[in-house]
Amino acid sequence: MANTSKYIGYIGTYTKGESKGIYSFTFNPQTAAIENIKVAAELGNPTYLTISKDNRYLYSVSKEGNEGGVAAFSIKADGDLEAINSELVEGAPPCYVSVDRRNRYLFSANYHKGLVDSRLINQEDGSVLPAASIIEHEGSGPDPRQEKPHSHYAELTPDEKYLAVVELGIDALITYSVQEDGTLTQSHLLPVKAGSGPRHLVFHPNGKFAYIMTEFSSEVIVLHYHKEGGHFTEQQYISTIPADFTENNQGSAIHISSDGRFVYAGNRGHNSIAVFEVNEETGELRFVELVSTEGDWPRDFELDPTEKFIIASNQESGNLVLFSRDGATGRLKLLNSDISVPYPVCVKFLHV
Repeated sequence: MANTSKYIGYIGTYTKGESKGIYSFTFNPQTAAIENIKVAAELGNPTYLTISKDNRYLYSVSKEGNEGGVAAFSIKADGDLEAINSELVEGAPPCYVSVDRRNRYLFSANYHKGLVDSRLINQEDGSVLPAASIIEHEGSGPDPRQEKPHSHYAELTPDEKYLAVVELGIDALITYSVQEDGTLTQSHLLPVKAGSGPRHLVFHPNGKFAYIMTEFSSEVIVLHYHKEGGHFTEQQYISTIPADFTENNQGSAIHISSDGRFVYAGNRGHNSIAVFEVNEETGELRFVELVSTEGDWPRDFELDPTEKFIIASNQESGNLVLFSRDGATGRLKLLNSDISVPYPVCVKFLHV
């Protein structure tokens, strides 16, 4: 849904301070300008969003009082959001939400509850139904913050045969088969480095490689995905921060260019984005550069639809940062760091 070569995007936030919920904006790649930032939907802590492949619906995590869950919105032609419904239960909301390509299923990971769930989506109006399957994880890790399971990511594998779940609390990558009715059944569990705190995952466009960003050890784990049986094997660990950086750092988001040549990883504390080049034969990474995010606590970032730019969100300093991106080298160049949004978390564009 491009409008005169401008692209519509959305920002999920923590609703504290001046933040009201989900914000929308337009991005003009010709002038490299982020414009028309406004409240698209008032909602409690819509920290993570996902958009259906046909751009008809937006789904968000949501908090209301002592309840948490997910909310569904229809996307109008001008990008405005109209509430459809929400599904909330007692307790903390999820931290991650995703849908399949046909918008039949919604999956969410809950950090505080250490669980993953699946829901069917009403095909007539895009509304979200009650959970079809809820899986509670068990275990802990060596870090004091791993006192119990903390599920942080849940998304289908590229072949959409399995749900990949990243479990920060127990240092594991768990895959589930998904039945027609949304039921989840565990198929494989890959333990990763103890105390690393795996957080988010991104697949290479070839469907064979995958990359996990760790929160505690500030590393990218390079994996091979084996679609027969839906399991993963480790290939490489590579740091996202300088060896001499000893202050607090917590890894955040990880994204890959659509040509599969470059991986980008966020550092909260070091306040930077690490750039890596991908070996097309092995999937292994080679460090390219570290770029400051010109703010505090870069929670997420996103490549724009042209992939000539990256927009990063600094949660604690309340600013978006715009970089230009060199498609040949992967390197980033700062363009603007003075775009104000309160407590921004994730950035998503409508699909093109």
